[in-house]
Amino acid sequence: MSILNSFNIGESGLYAHAKRLEVHARNLANIDTPNYSRKIPTIAAREDISFHNLLTEMKSDVFSVGTIPDKGAGVSFTGVILDPTPGDRQYAPGHPDADKNGYIRRSNVNPMVDMADSVLTSRAYEVNLAVVEITKAMARRATEIGR
Repeated sequence: MSILNSFNIGESGLYAHAKRLEVHARNLANIDTPNYSRKIPTIAAREDISFHNLLTEMKSDVFSVGTIPDKGAGVSFTGVILDPTPGDRQYAPGHPDADKNGYIRRSNVNPMVDMADSVLTSRAYEVNLAVVEITKAMARRATEIGR
């Protein structure tokens, strides 16, 4: 794996987790918005880097037997899915979104879940930032060795 690949992995993680944080922030901002459905951010690996897939590729490429293929590693933000949990019903007959019985559907955002997800996401962001910083330090040391 080259140093540039390490930068690309760190960059993809920074972007994906920043988008996840945006989704969680939007959920928390809309906690009191009637009929708002919580959005769940999703990320996925850019390539299938499973051990099985790696062995299959090595086996199929006869001329590079014994070498590890250069896989495009990293993650990507794949979008959001809506939380299917219905929000609580609240009696508010004067509200413009009220149904014929005077009820509105409250947001299904659970602040504890989104706050916990935000903490985990920010830690993942910090890890990817550390990958970029460590890679930058390695590149700096490599240039110093060449002097």
